Amino acid sequence: MNTKLQLKVILFLQFFIWGSWLITLGSYMMIKLKFTGIEVGAVYGTMGIASVFMPSLLGIVADRWIPANRLYVLCHLIGAVTLFIAASITSPFLMMSVMLIHCLAFMPTIAISNSISYSCLESQGLDVIEQFPAIRIFGTIGFIVAMWMVSFMQLELSNMQLYIAAGSSVLLSLYSLTLPLIEVAKNDGKEKSIISSLGLDAFILLKQPRLAIFFLFAVLLGGILQITNTFGNPFLHDFDKVPEYADSLVVKFPSVLLSISQISEVVFILFVPFFMKKLGIKYVMLISMLAWVARFGLFAYGDPSPFGFVLLLLSMIVYGCAFDFYNISGSMYVEKTVSPNIRNSAQGLFMTMTNGIGAYLGSMISGIVVDHYTSEAGIDWHNVWLVFAGYSLVLAIIFVLIFQNDTTEQKTATVRN
Repeated sequence: MNTKLQLKVILFLQFFIWGSWLITLGSYMMIKLKFTGIEVGAVYGTMGIASVFMPSLLGIVADRWIPANRLYVLCHLIGAVTLFIAASITSPFLMMSVMLIHCLAFMPTIAISNSISYSCLESQGLDVIEQFPAIRIFGTIGFIVAMWMVSFMQLELSNMQLYIAAGSSVLLSLYSLTLPLIEVAKNDGKEKSIISSLGLDAFILLKQPRLAIFFLFAVLLGGILQITNTFGNPFLHDFDKVPEYADSLVVKFPSVLLSISQISEVVFILFVPFFMKKLGIKYVMLISMLAWVARFGLFAYGDPSPFGFVLLLLSMIVYGCAFDFYNISGSMYVEKTVSPNIRNSAQGLFMTMTNGIGAYLGSMISGIVVDHYTSEAGIDWHNVWLVFAGYSLVLAIIFVLIFQNDTTEQKTATVRN
């Protein structure tokens, strides 16, 4: 079977699972289960808790003991079981507990899927920087298809979204078995250092000032991403409280509108290799931060009215730039910077910083901000989004002042045994 086609199917299903619930679960919990902003933030924060250590831990396991694609199968089977259980839960604490177990299994698979793709492409003699973005697009397509399915089937406020995700997890587990076995790193017989023996090689990256700063901002940007994942859909659903907007398409199919964000990803991801080579990681990430300022600012002034809808639409379009110029370019930057023998561990470390510490802080702090601006009259979304836009702008200013660019292709982090 064609390797690139296999990887496209793998990434499609990987993000189809996530797209089935990530954007809409917050609305289901807030509107149907009556969870507070902090409770919703706590459930979404489980992704951050899991990503603090599990991607790195399982990256080490994949590098040293269990083939990455076999570990990938096991994680998705566990994910299927937990999603099925979560669909019947109505308690905030139980939901948080079960989703934590789910995320412990699911979050590492994002980094592992990247590593599997890089390994398979290299085994075919293909250039990762050139080939991976076109394959990764199918992950975004899978996310979009899942969002449309849930929205058009009127399941945004239903637990059926979790059942769909569970079934997809089983399907992905079975299909992953078609991939060729990815061998773990061979022991060359040399005596290894304590750090290497424990599988902590990737943490050597933090000794390099530039990479340490890069990972610090990966944390801060990871928090930004989680904000719209958690509260973007509830924000659009809230317009049903305004009589003139109650029957608008924005209220009826908010996930379809939000999916334009992912459609935008498909376009912007194609520009990542060009901008990475021409500008380097510094300015690519700066563009991402400024796009986040625009994303939140447009949300603050958008609504279902004709002019307000244009603002919402523009917000969806700039999201593609904000996401791809940070998430995809960051993963590729890590790939070209580190040695192949710590590839999985390094990708896991990147996930730890972004979808781990960053996502947890973003979920919890955004929940606190939403509750702060919640009154008997409802949620003051205008000020909520302005707070986040201001944060993104300050982050961009600090970043451009302290991060030094580097456009070299040399792999600088070589592990010494």
